[in-house]
Amino acid sequence: MTRRAVVRSLAKINLDLRVLHKNPDGFHDLRTVFQTISLADTIEIEFERGRRSQLSIDDPEAIPDNLILRAARAALDEMGIAARVHFRLTKRIPMGGGLGGGSSNAAAVLLALPVLAGRALNIEERLQIAASLGSDVPFFLLGGTAVGMGRGTELYPIADIAPEPLLIVSPGLHIATPEAYRALDRGLTFTGSSSSINDFQSYVRALNEGRSAGTASALGANDFEAAVSKQYTQLKTIMGKLSKLDAAGVRMTGSGSAVYAIFRSRKERERARKVLQENRVFQGFRLLAAALVSRAAYRRLWRRQLGEHIELQDNEWPLRSRYER
Repeated sequence: MTRRAVVRSLAKINLDLRVLHKNPDGFHDLRTVFQTISLADTIEIEFERGRRSQLSIDDPEAIPDNLILRAARAALDEMGIAARVHFRLTKRIPMGGGLGGGSSNAAAVLLALPVLAGRALNIEERLQIAASLGSDVPFFLLGGTAVGMGRGTELYPIADIAPEPLLIVSPGLHIATPEAYRALDRGLTFTGSSSSINDFQSYVRALNEGRSAGTASALGANDFEAAVSKQYTQLKTIMGKLSKLDAAGVRMTGSGSAVYAIFRSRKERERARKVLQENRVFQGFRLLAAALVSRAAYRRLWRRQLGEHIELQDNEWPLRSRYER
C-alpha cells in the first residue's frame, strides 16, 4: 500500500546571532535565537514498504547531495526497514540565503517518514539524526522560538512570541558559510565572548518579557552583518533602505544573504514592499512576505498535514502514527 503526504517545510530566521570563540575542533561557539516563519517549500512524499530501499526525488533545482535523500536514508536505517520513497520538491525558500531551506527539508522528512512508515522514533533519536545532517536541522524538529547554543544544536525552546509580519529581501547572493566565518576572523582566544553573552542574555530577556521580536530588536545583533557587508555592499544598501521604511527591526539572517524587516502591521509591510518594488536598486531582488510562526502554530500545521496518518487525539510530539503496532 502506498501512503502519501504533502507537507510544507517552513523557513527560519535568526532573530539574534552572536559568534564567540573558535573551538579546538574548528567550530565556533554560537548563541542564537531561531524563529520559524511562514515562507515554505512543499514536499510531496510517496511511501511504500519494499524488500529493498529505493529513494528518488523530483527536484527542478537539481540540488547536489540533497538533504531530503540523506535524511530519508538515515531515518530508514534507524527504523530498520526497507521502502520505496519518492519525493517531489517545490522550492520557494531562496537557497544560500541563511533561511534554512535545506535544513527544514531534512527535518520535514524526519517528522513525516516515521508516521508514514508506522514506526516510532522518539525525539532524541530524531534529534541525533538531525544533528548529523547539519547544525540547523534539529531546530526544525521543534519549531517556534528557541535559543541555540554551541554549534546551534543545543536547543532551549522559549515562550511563543507575536506572529508579526515581515518582509524578506533576497538579493540572490550566495555567501558560503566558511567565507563568512573567515571574514569575522574569530580565533581561539576571542576576548569579546563575555560581553557578547551578556548582550545576548539581555536580548533574550527583552524577547521573553515583551513577546515581540520587533520590540526586542533594538537590543539584537547579528555578528556576521558588519563583516559580510564590507564584502557585499548591496547588503548595507538593503538594510539602510528597510530601516527608513518604518520597520520595527531590520536584520540579516544567518551568515546571509537574506535580510528581513519586521513590521507592526501587514499594511505597513505592504506599503514598504511597494516602495521597494518601485526602486531601481531592488530590481531583480526577491521580495517575500511572511510572518513569524509560533511553536503552537507549527505543530498545528504538522497535525493538519499528516492528519489522516496520525492519532488525532494524541498531543504527543513528535506525532504518533496510526499505523503503529
